Amino acid sequence: MRVLVGDIGGTKTGLALADVAGDAVTLSQPARYPSQDFSDLASLVRRYLEDTGASCDLGSFAVAGPVVQGRSKTTNLPWSLDAAALAKALGFRRAHLLNDLEAVAWGVAALRAEDVAEIQPGEPGSVGNACVVAAGTGLGEAGLYWDGARHHAFATEGGHTDFAPADEREFALLEHLQQRYGRVSWERVVSGMGIGNIYEFLAAWHRTEHPPAVADALSGDGDVPAAVAQCAAEGVHPCTEAMDLFGLLYGREAGNTALKLLALGGVYLGGGIAPKHLALLRAGGFLEGFLDKGRMRGLMERMPVRVILSQDVPLLGAARFVGG
Repeated sequence: MRVLVGDIGGTKTGLALADVAGDAVTLSQPARYPSQDFSDLASLVRRYLEDTGASCDLGSFAVAGPVVQGRSKTTNLPWSLDAAALAKALGFRRAHLLNDLEAVAWGVAALRAEDVAEIQPGEPGSVGNACVVAAGTGLGEAGLYWDGARHHAFATEGGHTDFAPADEREFALLEHLQQRYGRVSWERVVSGMGIGNIYEFLAAWHRTEHPPAVADALSGDGDVPAAVAQCAAEGVHPCTEAMDLFGLLYGREAGNTALKLLALGGVYLGGGIAPKHLALLRAGGFLEGFLDKGRMRGLMERMPVRVILSQDVPLLGAARFVGG
């Protein structure tokens, strides 16, 4: 089966042709386009078809945000998506929309050994439900239900559940963020935005001057999370503490998701942050947070934890959603 697949982002949209045979997916003719240059998804897909000469009558597109009855309003684009209308506009036999984290979850089965990095081996041969927890621009979470023979992916909006502090420092962090946002979700602390939020809290809590690189990023339109991470790599306080706390909280929320879904089949860390910070995730704080579940610690130790390294997994998943 051949499917035109897409990963719709607020900045870039990636498209490719996908040939699907069971769990195996082969991508060809990949291309990326600035999303804001187009008035809607149909016009972007038409450009891709013109540029590549590709021919296909099935489409499957991963989009950030909820998809309900084949419709979605993109979070960071002025697009209203409708799968049936898109298929009609493009002359496709069918078009499908799915949540981007659901697409990542569908893509897990298509990953190769070199597409993942291990954080915790878990119990050898363990099978069962699995989950994806992806920190990037936001915090996405999805589940994979195990039916005894294969996984079935489903979307959640778990990243928007309430942040739960566990000690004095974290209660102070919650209070700090409540003053800014009111309600505080896990996404406010486990994401790129979260790295910035944690750093700004710690700098105020310790009454510490900002390192020059972070001060520059804060004063303009710079990349604050990247500046904090770079200063942490250079051993600059409180950037080091900010990244350590981020890793701990990422582990805790990944563990929360894994525990709720009984993810003995594996916990997969997606998004853009985890592949860039493997050393941080392996340093101990992440697993400390992940395993810190009281009487459930032994259960958590049985769960494999892996980082997804492939950037193509949403496209692989969009293809498997249709043809897997």
